[in-house]
Amino acid sequence: MSPVLKCSVYAGLIAGTVDIAAASLINTINPLLVLLAIASGLLGKAAFHGGGGVMVLGLVLQWVMSIIIAGIFTLAAARIPTLARRWVLFGALYGVVVFIVMNFVVVPLSVAPLKPGWAFSAMSTVTNLAAMLVFGWIVAFVANRFLAAASVRTTGAAAIS
Repeated sequence: MSPVLKCSVYAGLIAGTVDIAAASLINTINPLLVLLAIASGLLGKAAFHGGGGVMVLGLVLQWVMSIIIAGIFTLAAARIPTLARRWVLFGALYGVVVFIVMNFVVVPLSVAPLKPGWAFSAMSTVTNLAAMLVFGWIVAFVANRFLAAASVRTTGAAAIS
């Protein structure tokens, strides 16, 4: 598996799982309800009447979206190594971008009954933005580790041959 794909999968699974926990803590709700809310982006209000299968769908949707989001950063970092080297700065910036895209593009275009939009309270905006900063830092940190390790292996292999 290529370092970019491996990094995208690992970073996406870790960041996506942490994001579910963060949403649960921020909203003081059971993580299983968070999974139903994620599934509601595809199923609408009916998701909240679903059971375990809908929760699994929510988890799969979360992980797929997270892997794609991580993949975008990882591809960019593979082409622009500074993104991974300065992972704290660029992870935070990427977290802000993810926050904006998710809240003002993805969720409004979904069929989820809960549409955040600009109706956020100041506190929910800060806590949700903080969660996305953590998401961005996880993705950028994993990219830093994977891409640096891949670079060392590639450089070392080239030097030996």
